[in-house]
Amino acid sequence: MDDLPPEFWQGVAEFNQGQYYACHDTLEALWMEATDPPKSLYQGILQISVACYHLGKKNWQGAVILLGEGIGRLQAYEPVFAEVNVETFVDASANLLECLQQSGPEQVSMFSQLVLSTNQPSQAMQQSMVIGRTRVVLPQITRVSDCP
Repeated sequence: MDDLPPEFWQGVAEFNQGQYYACHDTLEALWMEATDPPKSLYQGILQISVACYHLGKKNWQGAVILLGEGIGRLQAYEPVFAEVNVETFVDASANLLECLQQSGPEQVSMFSQLVLSTNQPSQAMQQSMVIGRTRVVLPQITRVSDCP
């Protein structure tokens, strides 16, 4: 399967704009009708989307669980699937998961601010921040053709 439907790319745009709940809804509609591939690709991305949504709501446990599940589903599609740079997305998601696990639930507010900043149209989108000595990067979904 080389081509993904326009609705998939709509979900990607929603994810990259920090509209995690909308991305979940868009990809869930595709996932429910799909077969593998790309069914588990859709599911992995929507799980990471919901993880980011949970993070914005300061739900550390929900974020950690869904990041892990989403990463696990997406690894079969690395490095690239249908123009999606899956490897870069998985690496950034794994970085976020590792930082969350190292910081623990008591630090979830810092991560929540990173996620919430992506939903502020009046501000430049903040895609990373330094927590302690670690740079935390919000995952973004890119096409291979978008990469330098």
